[in-house]
Amino acid sequence: MRLATRAGDVHLTYCTNIHRGETWEETFAALARSLPAIKARASPDIATGVGLRLSAAAAEGLARPGELDRFRAWLREHDLYVFTLNGFPYGAFHGVRVKERVYEPDWRSAERLRYTSRLAELLAALLPEEHGLEGSLSTVPLGFRPLRREPGALRATAANLLEAVAGLVELERRTGKRIALALEPEPMCALETTAEAVAFLEEYVLAREPLSELARKTGLSPGGAEAAARRHLGVCFDVCHAAVEFEEPEESADLLARAGIAVPKIQLSAALRVPAVAPETASVLRRFDDGIYLHQVVERTVDGRLRRYLDLPDALAAIGSALGAEWRVHCHVPIFTTDLAPGLLSTRPSLERLLALQRERPLARHLEVETYTFEALPEEFRRESLEEAVARELAWARAQLLS
Repeated sequence: MRLATRAGDVHLTYCTNIHRGETWEETFAALARSLPAIKARASPDIATGVGLRLSAAAAEGLARPGELDRFRAWLREHDLYVFTLNGFPYGAFHGVRVKERVYEPDWRSAERLRYTSRLAELLAALLPEEHGLEGSLSTVPLGFRPLRREPGALRATAANLLEAVAGLVELERRTGKRIALALEPEPMCALETTAEAVAFLEEYVLAREPLSELARKTGLSPGGAEAAARRHLGVCFDVCHAAVEFEEPEESADLLARAGIAVPKIQLSAALRVPAVAPETASVLRRFDDGIYLHQVVERTVDGRLRRYLDLPDALAAIGSALGAEWRVHCHVPIFTTDLAPGLLSTRPSLERLLALQRERPLARHLEVETYTFEALPEEFRRESLEEAVARELAWARAQLLS
């Protein structure tokens, strides 16, 4: 939905990766079941934005002759519009073990580049004509953490990202639709933090040599190539991920602004927080170990150092040495919650601070609630329907933005 805030208009939605569906037929069936019901609860009287997740298979299905026209007609019928896509998970994302496979293929691969280019073409076709609305497309933060140790890997990912940027420049020339690709830092990935994302972009994308190559590919001047790189490539700021890394929202926002790095999209999300690890923490947290998603844990020790665990079972196995420390767990929980259980909170205060910044100055124009783990959460957090939960999250975010 389009909201007029003190800092300017923003578009608020939720990410449809919360719904099951890997083929286009499965994806559309889930949208048809849930989107009208969510809109009726959250924004019955205004056009409602959609944050669309498409797997590689679903993207190919939507690109089939006639499918795109049918989908656009359905969106118009229900007063919906698509302005952002989630291009992070390439393959299966629900009901099977996902874990570290969600980062595959990484940005060294031709498959990741082809998939992202396909999504950009689809988004350009779906963006509404009447608003001159730009599009955003979030993507994997290069790949899984071990990628950083492989010789030449970061340079290879940058080469494909610049190829994607060149394609977005050509797409804008051809269609008039501007789309920005947004790297989404995540714990235990090649880009874990905002600072790592900024450093990567400055060294491997915005330096003289890669910009010269982008100028050659696009026919732009060196200055025009830099402007295009900054316009079409930036950071998707996932508030859950940043909170798990103990980032302060104000510091992250200032770092991005000083570096001139675009933030095409903010994902409004919250993680699990254990203020002080205790022996009983294990039984409380074990209920969130769903076996599907990777639940990275970052520990802040009593002397302020950070220690990282790849997954929740790894952290629980070391709980005896973590007593008294604070844990942040990468598990997306509904953003309208804060006290989850005795000794277990959410990182919603980080989200509240981020939204307070957004109210004062526009960090991003696209805001997307993302709680894809809904169906994997313990039963006591799923006592309302998915549609009711999403509508509550949107209502909470809207109230924060307009307060």
